[in-house]
Amino acid sequence: MKECLQIREKGEKMEDKLLIKIAMEAREKSYSPYSKYKVGAAVYTRSGKVFTGCNIESASYTPTICAERVAVSKCISEGYMDIDTIAVVGSEIKTSFPCGVCRQFMSEFGKDIKVICARNIDSYDVYTLEELLPNSFGPDDLD
Repeated sequence: MKECLQIREKGEKMEDKLLIKIAMEAREKSYSPYSKYKVGAAVYTRSGKVFTGCNIESASYTPTICAERVAVSKCISEGYMDIDTIAVVGSEIKTSFPCGVCRQFMSEFGKDIKVICARNIDSYDVYTLEELLPNSFGPDDLD
């Protein structure tokens, strides 16, 4: 799979289940030898691009980076700030949600981002980032 995919024809919208499937594929690339907790994420932009990420752990823990921030960072570093949706897949037993740091990081790019928290393509919940992180601190707070 390429780092960035163009999967939308003009007028089409990414289906939630397809984005979850892409996040599940990204999860398999996780480097998580310490926690053994693999997470995959897939960001879908309004311009139809998809960027993936997986969690990458470090033995010293602090530099560990979550899948969501990997995917969003790849998206932004390629010049796409029009984030529409992110799918997050971790455990198949219990729904995984973005951590607080990831929620705050994503809020920089829009409180209306759709967040799909999934176990698999048949078991998932959909939220807005505002629902997951009400009253977040953002650019508008820097007067």
